[in-house]
Amino acid sequence: MTRRVMVTGLGLITPIGTGKEPFWEALRAGKNGVRRIDDRVDLTGIDVKIGAPIDDFDPLDHMDRRRARRLDRAAQLALVAARLALADADLDGDKIGTERTLSERTGVVAGTGIGGLESLETNQTTLLEHGPRRVSPFFVPRLMPNAIAGQISIEYGLRGPNFGVVSACASSSHAIGLAGELIRTGLVDRVVAGGAEAVLLRIAYAGFAQMGAISKRNDEPQRASRPFDRDRDGFVIGEGAGFLILEEREEALARGARIYAELVGFGMSADAEHITAPCDDGDGAARAMRAAIERASIAPHEIDYINAHGTSTPLNDRAETLAIKRVFGEAAAKVKISSTKSQIGHLLGAAGSVETIATILSMEHSHIPATLNYETKDPECDLDYTQAAVESEINIALSNSFGFGGQNAALIFRSVG
Repeated sequence: MTRRVMVTGLGLITPIGTGKEPFWEALRAGKNGVRRIDDRVDLTGIDVKIGAPIDDFDPLDHMDRRRARRLDRAAQLALVAARLALADADLDGDKIGTERTLSERTGVVAGTGIGGLESLETNQTTLLEHGPRRVSPFFVPRLMPNAIAGQISIEYGLRGPNFGVVSACASSSHAIGLAGELIRTGLVDRVVAGGAEAVLLRIAYAGFAQMGAISKRNDEPQRASRPFDRDRDGFVIGEGAGFLILEEREEALARGARIYAELVGFGMSADAEHITAPCDDGDGAARAMRAAIERASIAPHEIDYINAHGTSTPLNDRAETLAIKRVFGEAAAKVKISSTKSQIGHLLGAAGSVETIATILSMEHSHIPATLNYETKDPECDLDYTQAAVESEINIALSNSFGFGGQNAALIFRSVG
């Protein structure tokens, strides 16, 4: 019998809201989380002054000081999002850890694009200014990309498969897809899956700015992230975390869990072409979408909504548009598309999981959020990017994530309502 994968819990912390209800209300209302952040980060000498921060997060509201100091900010955000997801799924994390069989059948798969960059920047400064003996003994455990998965496992005593996924901006979508595969193959019954990123840091801004990848629209921060718009000039760095609880269908039904949607398709591919630029013809992204559609046993025209990767960079938005056309054919002009990055910026390794949650909430509420700042049509981006939010039933939805390295992931969900 084929094991089916259900979504039973959602937890996230983002620049526009923490928890699924505040996040959804803000998303639906068109709230914009982008602002100048040079009051928070020293951006002297860097042309970019904007980002999408989480302004109201204090780790001491969620954990004691001793625990907080051992975690990078990305891991702190991840623990909060994972806790919210477990609570939303009506799963007692403490209880899972005390029941050996339950614990060993529960895994954690967590994505991040960069890992504990805050810890690297801080300890590098300490090393240069004060010498090696002042470097924190927690530096390496805070830095390593797999720390997020490990810390969630430790927090709740989850003894199933536990690992990190690093594929740049596709990381947390890969994490969700791979978590689903663990359940389908019978290795586990449930997985805490998602990702986190926190790199609103001087070093990150310097690097991305030198690449020309991020928007310099400093005088109009809330108009800076403008996916598919002709005048887009780069993405806006954001921070956040999103985690889902994925469960095998019979296990979820047996405990009377609320089921949001079914994960029916997962596709991944590599461009094998350029370390930062997508395939010019959208081939890599198209192959990931086709693989997900084939796995879901559906036709492209059955997809009602695409939550696009939509970064607001000239190359990515054009390539994603071409990829959708390659896969959907004539149906490409009819499918509704939007990019939530227009509201929350680009959360890098956490983008896929947060956007997946946005997709699932859109399905639940039959509402497609607008792509903010889509004002001037680009002749090379000529699909329906949802200029204004619309009420629309969504039975099947696709979420795209593409990352530096030419790494692509596509997830398809089906409504169970």
